[in-house]
Amino acid sequence: MKLNRFILLSFACAAALMAEDIKLEAINVDSTTLSDVSHEQIKSADLADALQKAIPSISVNRRSGIANDIILRGMRKDDINVLVDGTKTYGACPNRMDPPVSHVLANNIDSISIIEGPYDVENFGTLSGAVSMKSKKPQKDLHGELDLGFGSFNYKKIGATVSGGNDLIRLMLSGSAETSDQYKDGNGDDFNDQMIKNNVPAGNKYQTQYNDLQAYEKKTIMAKAFVTPTENQELRLSYTANRSDDILYPSTPMDALYDNSNIYDVTYEIKKLGDFSKKLELQYYATDVDHPMSTLYRVAATNIANEVTSHLTTNTQGAKIKNTLDAGAYELLIGLDGSKRNWNGRYYKNGVYLNRDSIPDAYTNNAAIFSELSRSFDAFSFKMGIRYDSTDIKSNAYDTRNYDALSLNILTNYKLNANNKLIFGIGKSSRVPDAKELYFKSSAGTVLGNQNLDQVKNYEADLGLESNYDSFILKTKAFYSKLKDYIIYNNQSSTATKYENIDASIYGISMNGSYFISDALTLDGGVNYQVGRKDTLATNQTDRDLPNITPLKGNLALTYEYKKDSYVKAETIATDAWSRYDSDDKEQAIDGWSVLNMKVSHSFNKHVKLDLGVDNVFDTTYAISNTYADLTLLSGGGSVMLLNEPGRYFYTNLTLKY
Repeated sequence: MKLNRFILLSFACAAALMAEDIKLEAINVDSTTLSDVSHEQIKSADLADALQKAIPSISVNRRSGIANDIILRGMRKDDINVLVDGTKTYGACPNRMDPPVSHVLANNIDSISIIEGPYDVENFGTLSGAVSMKSKKPQKDLHGELDLGFGSFNYKKIGATVSGGNDLIRLMLSGSAETSDQYKDGNGDDFNDQMIKNNVPAGNKYQTQYNDLQAYEKKTIMAKAFVTPTENQELRLSYTANRSDDILYPSTPMDALYDNSNIYDVTYEIKKLGDFSKKLELQYYATDVDHPMSTLYRVAATNIANEVTSHLTTNTQGAKIKNTLDAGAYELLIGLDGSKRNWNGRYYKNGVYLNRDSIPDAYTNNAAIFSELSRSFDAFSFKMGIRYDSTDIKSNAYDTRNYDALSLNILTNYKLNANNKLIFGIGKSSRVPDAKELYFKSSAGTVLGNQNLDQVKNYEADLGLESNYDSFILKTKAFYSKLKDYIIYNNQSSTATKYENIDASIYGISMNGSYFISDALTLDGGVNYQVGRKDTLATNQTDRDLPNITPLKGNLALTYEYKKDSYVKAETIATDAWSRYDSDDKEQAIDGWSVLNMKVSHSFNKHVKLDLGVDNVFDTTYAISNTYADLTLLSGGGSVMLLNEPGRYFYTNLTLKY
């Protein structure tokens, strides 16, 4: 659409970034950090929605009213490393109904750092980037906070946090609960209406008594204890529980009956041990997810004897030890990292096991050693990292696969003058195939996975310029990513096996920053553009366009701070139409779109804050995510169902602190 393209080009000229509800910290060389997330992201618990509004290079794969997946630089799933306080979190659903970002809620998060590219050697499997979340910490003095939220489509939320302690021990307890009915798009259509308009098969529609079923219910609790026995030592204990019930996924054949997860973390940190240890950190973590999907609410299960459930579980244990020391003028980090993941899935009919497994009790075991060296000079600084991984993946039904990988990178910046800095990075990283790509079976017992897959390798170069003046901050960054043995779902395969290795490339450019018009008025915005190509084609394919490559996207926001901690914001977000898409794998043309969001945040005093907002002011009907065949989506009338985004959405949140 010409209007959207004009808006997006205007964003490029304005060149700035800030998004909807989240504050952006000063731009770093190797990451972008979003701060104060728990206080600013108050519209819902969905971190994916918040991230795509804040970061132009991130998009969302919309599946439901909650628990949506993210796409970073055209890659998704295990290509993106998602971490919570250093813990590795996976979803259990092979259809991405419970992606990693859905297992922690916004009200528990303090900050989020996004590393774009292969520049993380501390963690297993960082291919296109890492999303590293830091949760809230307990404080010494007694503090309490209560949040009450309400919104369109009968959205309701209550959250509370209490924290306190002394020099020896600090404790924190945080909990929240939220519910929402089905949202309506700009046409006024709820989930059921959209299914009817898309002419999905009769058996996949909701039964009449479930047409108005609540979209989701979500609860969470986080408990923490920080013990500081001496000035240079600290023990950190953390537990997070996420409980979600009856999450509707209207564009898929099943809904989630529940989605339960637990995250356990024990970290011990010692500082200033001596000449050979500036900081020593030891961590152990464990996560588990229980996720049953079912046709219970669909017409096909009107006779309960026909109800089908795909029940999946996954659990992960990991440990890491890392030591930071000064080596002359350099800082050296060395560490060991290991993890073990189990993934298991079974099919049931009316509660009876069908003797068929979707994921056949698969184990992924990883052990690694890593190191990072950094130094700063007057005008030049660098950080270089190296990591060696040894991974084996096994299942009782298949031979064990072994993968070895060497990852390395160097990231540099050079100060051209007091205001401008040149950034350059080059690196290589890898990720192994997951158990779905290797072994997955359909409910009919057909093997769709390919146990002969190689691991994916990303060879990437990044070049950027960061300018920092009194009146504006601007960062421009370009990248080129060469993907060797990239894993793609091949819908054109003539055999049951659908996953193949191909070679591919992704390249793009982004601009983001802020212009300080006055002490009270700020213009923020950003723009991102990328292209993805298949350098080699999968069997029987002819389309060279890589899937999941979102088109030109931009954000632009004007913020007026009329008093301390109180502001009014107007924001627009837009993308161009999908002119490049993978038709071989069921992607389709999508119109460009633009929406306007408005928000007022007023602090009465340091104890009381009220937020009022409206998203999609003009009630635009639009869809963000495409229909890549790697996901099991409903088809009707010859095309795959696109799920539209919410229409006009009013929300309010009252925060009380003491």
